[in-house]
Amino acid sequence: MKQMPEINQFLLCETPDEWLREALTNQEVLLVDHAHCEKKAASTAMSLMYRYVDRPELLGKMSRLAREELLHFEQVLDIINERGIDYTHLAPSRYAGELRKLVRTHEPARLIDTLIVGAFVEARSCERFSRIAPYLDDRLKKFYLSLLRSEGRHFQDYLSLAQLYSDEPIAARVDFFAEREKQLILSGDDRFRFHSGKPFSKQAVFEE
Repeated sequence: MKQMPEINQFLLCETPDEWLREALTNQEVLLVDHAHCEKKAASTAMSLMYRYVDRPELLGKMSRLAREELLHFEQVLDIINERGIDYTHLAPSRYAGELRKLVRTHEPARLIDTLIVGAFVEARSCERFSRIAPYLDDRLKKFYLSLLRSEGRHFQDYLSLAQLYSDEPIAARVDFFAEREKQLILSGDDRFRFHSGKPFSKQAVFEE
């Protein structure tokens, strides 16, 4: 992750080797869940646009982000179809849901925390693309490396918006979420997904 110093400083840990090994042996699941993640990222951006219509900076950045995430979804779907993989429903990982449980419910704290969570999701995605890319076939390696620039920008957009709309420094809230994010990444997880923690059990990977 030397080529991403800002993300390296933002996240408190690297993806563990256990996840990497599991990902390399479950690339079909990785790709299907990646596609779901891109759709969810676009949906999150759109939800923020609908909820905060009086925030012009947010509207501009989230509109662009949503378009890029949907393009990424289409690109992942193309790879899935090329490889004859069935694009199906997957039960989500615990990652984003657990972080969102920590979001405060009053405004503007709710907006600030939601944006910080978005920054962590994007930063971790970027870190995992970088972590796994060297071990993938040329097609997938090239694609994942191509995502680093946009995902890194998305991380910065979320973080800059959080600071813009906060009346006080956001460092304490970032540190708060960083600790929980680290716990989710390093602790055992019985469901392998793109953002899951350390795998410690085998399971049926596709679930309705």
